[in-house]
Amino acid sequence: MAFSAFIPSSSNPWISRTGRSHHTDAVQQQRYHHHRAAQRDVVPTVCRAAGSQRTSVGLDKDSTLQSFCLQLDTILADASDGSSAESQALQLAEEARQQGLVKAFGRGLQVPKRIYTIDELRLNKVEPEKLLSPTDESLNYVRNITQGAAAAGLAALAYFSGFDGGKVFGTLLGASFLLAADQVANMGGGEALIVDTLGRVIRPAYAQRVTLHEAGHFLVAYLVGLLPRGYTLSALDAFVRYRALNVQAGCQFCDGGFEGEVAAGRISSSSLDRFSCVALAGVVTEYLRFGQAEGGVGDVAQLDQLLRALQFTQKKADGQVRWAVLNVAALLRRHADVHDKLAAAMASGASVASCVALIERELAARTELLAPEAGSVSMESPVVTASSD
Repeated sequence: MAFSAFIPSSSNPWISRTGRSHHTDAVQQQRYHHHRAAQRDVVPTVCRAAGSQRTSVGLDKDSTLQSFCLQLDTILADASDGSSAESQALQLAEEARQQGLVKAFGRGLQVPKRIYTIDELRLNKVEPEKLLSPTDESLNYVRNITQGAAAAGLAALAYFSGFDGGKVFGTLLGASFLLAADQVANMGGGEALIVDTLGRVIRPAYAQRVTLHEAGHFLVAYLVGLLPRGYTLSALDAFVRYRALNVQAGCQFCDGGFEGEVAAGRISSSSLDRFSCVALAGVVTEYLRFGQAEGGVGDVAQLDQLLRALQFTQKKADGQVRWAVLNVAALLRRHADVHDKLAAAMASGASVASCVALIERELAARTELLAPEAGSVSMESPVVTASSD
């Protein structure tokens, strides 16, 4: 399902480009696992082994936000080992919500769910053509510099070797073999690791963009009721943490419920709404902060694949995407200060629970920015409509 009606241009790259996927079935394998993959349209999945050693979880009547966060960090340390840890984390979050320890989880004030037109997006200062056609100029620039340096190195080798064709050809052949092997064995992960790391040296603003991108995923997920369980902010960080080259910067979530719905072939509208919002949070973040989305090719492609698999008509898919974009834009604009502080915390390596505590502290005294209860939708539309004054 291409977003051709979202971006009314025949040159929209999403019409014919949905991104590469290493899953055999888009519906059976979709996850709330969003990664910045502009240089590779890949949505990697962190494998989880069966089982968890933690068997009980709970809060007592004297629990505080701090004690909740301590328990949450302990549980999330095991979350990659099995769905039981994720279930315990969700159970703990629900108990904390019932006791009033957390007030913002799942209570982001959302825009009314209906079909929005492109004109309504523009009235709300969203330019579709700059949103869902991400082009990672930062990494393309780095890649061009790297290729130029490699060419210069090859020329230098040729010169200092007395233009020995054998040496030059052997070096070129060896480099080509390494690149091909990386594509086959690591899905281009080695190249992505090098380019991503160099990008942070050559263009420091690139690291800030990635951090804000992932913080956008984290914040929106929390506000729409999807509990984060981990994050990485660079390909190197992901490699060190997961020992895998095909994992990039991204957020992971406690998404067992969604996986169950996918396996059963029945996805609820609320789950789809959450998925749509979290998937688009990164590109909307970049658009709002920088005027143009660069990263997030894989995020948009993942949503595109899901809507295709659900056999949505073009009109229905466009309606889902437009609503999600407006909803995410409203959330991020409303909580821009929290977003900035969250990005700073993530950049410093704060734990998931520490990030949750930050969000809760910032919104504790501003309940007017939250819905009356989880899943509520504002009855007073915060969006500008064609009939607005």
